[in-house]
Amino acid sequence: MKRIDPTVLKETAYIAAFTLIFSALMQAVFLVLGYWDYTVLLGNLLGIVAAVGNFLLMGLTVQSALDKEAKDAKNFMKLSQTMRVLLLFVIAVVAYVVPVFNVLAAVIPYLFPRFAIAFRPLIKKD
Repeated sequence: MKRIDPTVLKETAYIAAFTLIFSALMQAVFLVLGYWDYTVLLGNLLGIVAAVGNFLLMGLTVQSALDKEAKDAKNFMKLSQTMRVLLLFVIAVVAYVVPVFNVLAAVIPYLFPRFAIAFRPLIKKD
């Protein structure tokens, strides 16, 4: 098995940190609105694992694609994206079906890596 590139680990850690911060804010919003219960916490934890795991899998895919020819790399990336979206969908369905998860709290964290990426230029100026 190939080692995980330090850049992939660093960027995944950044995404994980921001996802935790945004998740804490989301928990606070649920609490202030009076909708907080243990299902929100469990759903949020499921969503965090899904969002950060998705980002890590994407990073590993890009790392592996760099070793392939252009056409093979493109197909590999497309397949990876399809499989990762399918995995996120399955996790959302599990959150909907299993009553210990709040489905909104599980799905909203899927957006947090996008927010973290959008904030990145404001934090890191190089």
